[in-house]
Amino acid sequence: MASAPVKIVALSGSIRKGSYHSGLIRAAIQISAAIDGLEVEFVDISALPFVNTDLENQNGAVYPPLVEALRQKIIEADAILFASPEYNYSLSPVLKNAIDWASRPPNVWAGKAAAVISTGGGFGGGRAQYHLRQVGVFVDLHFINKPEFVLNAFQPPAKFNADGDLLDEGAKTQLKELLLSLQAFTLRLRA
Repeated sequence: MASAPVKIVALSGSIRKGSYHSGLIRAAIQISAAIDGLEVEFVDISALPFVNTDLENQNGAVYPPLVEALRQKIIEADAILFASPEYNYSLSPVLKNAIDWASRPPNVWAGKAAAVISTGGGFGGGRAQYHLRQVGVFVDLHFINKPEFVLNAFQPPAKFNADGDLLDEGAKTQLKELLLSLQAFTLRLRA
């Protein structure tokens, strides 16, 4: 009997139109369609309110509706794919906000497998990845260690088009390897 597919929720830490990080997620969704037993779903976190405990336990709901929807998607997922830009050596505020909301009691990140991808200049967002991994320790996420995915978006040839779609075939191959590693790790955790 085949096991249930590995369901991955993908969150982009960039809300910019034409975001390269959202483009990485779109590429991951396309790549996952050719991987047996893997499903990747983008979950938009751009409209989440800022974490504010005054918003909890109002109108008969523990959390605001957008927060509840995010938390439910995470509960239903087997693993998380973070696309994290680097802001001042750290992750973006929108991504940290989503992490904080989903960590409110009960912490819905706990025990989930995770991976992080990033792109940008210089180190390609690598410092943000390491900071995200530190945050993940506290919220009990289990990040894969290898392969790492960082992409310098600004070295020729062009890695993305004007809409933020990933063009680079080498990067697509690396992204597929990361997805396969996340799938295998998730199945090991599931067992």
